[in-house]
Amino acid sequence: MTVRAPRRILTAAAAALLAAAGLTACADGTGGASGPGRVDVVAAFYPLQFLAERIGGDTVAVSNLTKPGAEPHDLELNPRQVGQVVDADVVVYLSGFQPAVDEAVEQNGGDRAFDVAGVTPLRDAAAGGHDHDHEGEAGHAEEGGGKDPHVWLDPTRLATIGDKLAERLGKADPDHAADYTARAGALRTELTTLDTEYADGLRTCQRREIVTSHTAFGYLTERYQLEQIGISGLTPESEPSPKRLAEVAEEAREHQAGTIFFETLVSPKVAETIAREVGAKTAVLDPLEGPPADGDYLSAMRTNLQTLRTALDCS
Repeated sequence: MTVRAPRRILTAAAAALLAAAGLTACADGTGGASGPGRVDVVAAFYPLQFLAERIGGDTVAVSNLTKPGAEPHDLELNPRQVGQVVDADVVVYLSGFQPAVDEAVEQNGGDRAFDVAGVTPLRDAAAGGHDHDHEGEAGHAEEGGGKDPHVWLDPTRLATIGDKLAERLGKADPDHAADYTARAGALRTELTTLDTEYADGLRTCQRREIVTSHTAFGYLTERYQLEQIGISGLTPESEPSPKRLAEVAEEAREHQAGTIFFETLVSPKVAETIAREVGAKTAVLDPLEGPPADGDYLSAMRTNLQTLRTALDCS
């Protein structure tokens, strides 16, 4: 049985560590401490940070638990980060995606937590075509109880999450509730435009199959009638078996795939192996689990769209 420290003890320990080390909430480049009168929001990883910043505006201070350049699936929290969860006014996370965050929220988050997984139904990990059927061969267990957590790659679902986050921020800060609602509405308009660009841009393509190193794109392929052929499963560090590599190579040849996609936070070696095998090239398709090098969620998604249009020979 796990013995859990009371919140007041954790708060005191976190405060002591902060004072001793001279750390602030922005020490890892993941956000800043809230000033007087501002709502302190802790986001578990980048897309949730993007939502909180866009909807919260100047009224909130947003900290991201996942450092830039870090892979969020296996995030471990240090005492300072646990202290951030303890002291936050709102904690925005996705249950089942980052176990360390789940545990911190369970022990310390309580009524201050906003769970994205409860806003819109998550896809089954094995739903749809070739998306996630290879758990056994990849040698890993899919996180989230067999659910695909990458819901932010469907702009329409992200807009729905944004609307609900505005409601949650309004409860924490009633004086600015109307502002949160207005900003969520403006963001919904931008995300609806992005959705239309994807639908129009991918409507007429010579191919509709994408071969990806990490099966993070199930929501995107479902939304825009594409098919994802994943080399590894939901967890990008999982190693595909030689059998799986051979199967993907065969499917890539069958569909005449000219591009094998890898992502920003994971080694491209497996994708490059498949590409050499089938005579294809490689390209980056960003799952936006971390902040893009330039721009934001919207610009990175538009870069993904252009990458897909080129790879799939869309007219």
